[in-house]
Formats: sequence, C-alpha cells, structure tokens
Amino acid sequence: MNNFKDQASWIRAFRWLHRKIAIISFLFFLILSLSGLLLGLKKNTGLLAPTKKGISSDLATWLPIDSLHSRAVTVFKDSVSKELSAEIDRIDIRPDKGIVKFIFKKAYWGIQLDGTTGAVLLIEKRHSDLIEDIHDGSILDNIFGTDGEQIKSSYTTIMGLSLFLLVASGFWLWYGPGIIRRRKRSKPI
Repeated sequence: MNNFKDQASWIRAFRWLHRKIAIISFLFFLILSLSGLLLGLKKNTGLLAPTKKGISSDLATWLPIDSLHSRAVTVFKDSVSKELSAEIDRIDIRPDKGIVKFIFKKAYWGIQLDGTTGAVLLIEKRHSDLIEDIHDGSILDNIFGTDGEQIKSSYTTIMGLSLFLLVASGFWLWYGPGIIRRRKRSKPI
C-alpha cells in the first residue's frame, strides 16, 4: 500500500463489500434490531407477563415437581387446548416467589402454579419467547422441524460474520480516506 492508487483500490473494494453485505442482509438486520429492541424492553412493554407470588418460599412445603407438572398439563389441556402438545420446554422454579412456571414447547404458552398448593396463578401467552425465537432464528427450526438447531446456528454465524464485516469495512471506509489525505499532504512535490 505504498501508492495512492493501491489505497484507493482497497477503499473501492471495501465499499463494494460493504454495499453488497448491506443489501443482502438489510431485511435480516432490520428484524434482528427490532426484535432485539423489543427484547430489551420486554418488561416495560407488556411482552413479559408478571411473575406472580405464591404462598410460601419454603421448599419443604411445596408439592413434588411431578404433581405440579401433572397439574400444569391438566390446566393446559382444559384451559388452553386439547389439540396442542402439552410437551414441556422448560420448568422455571422461583423459590423466592413461591411459584413454578411451566413453559410449553408449542404455541408459546406458560402456566404459573403456586409451589405449595398447585393453584393456578397465571395462564400466559409468552410473546417474549416468540420474539426471542425470531431474534435468534430458532423460529425457522420450529417451522421446518429441524433437530439440533441447525438453522439457528447457521443464521447466527452468518449474521455475526456479516455484522463483523460491515463494521470492519465501515471503519475502513471512514478511516482510509483520511490516511490518503494525510499522505498526500505530507508527500513532497
């Protein structure tokens, strides 16, 4: 990179790369940024249902997890849907609040039960989980039924590399012309 033409050709190459990546990934970055914004504000926007409070935080007084699980599945079948799968995605135990959240794999539903009595505290549609799946690409694995999150992994890798290349090429597009100007000024005539 001794002469100005070489430096200028590098800047043109970075400009071309920057433009192509931006054009190809525009829609994906738009979705990624909007879903990230919603996730960052989920507690303030109503996307995340409040965690209720149970009777006791003493785990010794709680019902066994299998009993709470059976209760959650029964409530799901009776109150949400008999047709949807009642397969559990995860169980969120909150001893300090005295509750157990059962989050179901299909259709983004959750049920909060009192850990001591098994009483239903909340049946919730988990909008934040849907937005999280959109944000990280998991929704495509759900739609296409792939095991092992292949689409999510590919999506995350491609988006991460694209963002890195946009930052690197954008930095060079900002910094490179300044180098050329400084060299032109310092070059003896």
